[in-house]
Amino acid sequence: MTLFYNKTKNLTKRLLLRRDQTPQEVILWSKLRNNQLGFKFKRQYSVGPYVLDFYCPIKKLAIELDGSQHLENKEYDIERSEYLVVFNIKVLRFWNNEINTNLDGVIIKITTELS
Repeated sequence: MTLFYNKTKNLTKRLLLRRDQTPQEVILWSKLRNNQLGFKFKRQYSVGPYVLDFYCPIKKLAIELDGSQHLENKEYDIERSEYLVVFNIKVLRFWNNEINTNLDGVIIKITTELS
C-alpha cells in the first residue's frame, strides 16, 4: 500500500517549516491549535509531495497562507489544489495580509467550512 500522508521523506522539510514559521502562520496556529475551533488541526502536514500549512484530517480541510511569492507560482498552486482534490481535500487560501488585517473574518470562514 502506498503511503500518501506524512511521508517520512518529507519529515525534514516539515520540521524546518515548523521551526521557521511566518508570523502569520504563528498567529493562525494560535487560533487553530488545541481544538479551539472544535476540530484537531495539524501544521505542516504532508499529502503526497506537498506540505500543507494546516490540515484538519477529520474534515479533510487544508488551510494555506499565501505570501507575495504565490503571485508568481499560480500554476504550482493550481497543480497542488488539483492533486489534493483527488483525496477529497478542500483547500482554503488566505493571503498573509488577511491574517494581519482581518483575522476574525478568516476564523469565521474557517469555522463556516468546518460546520
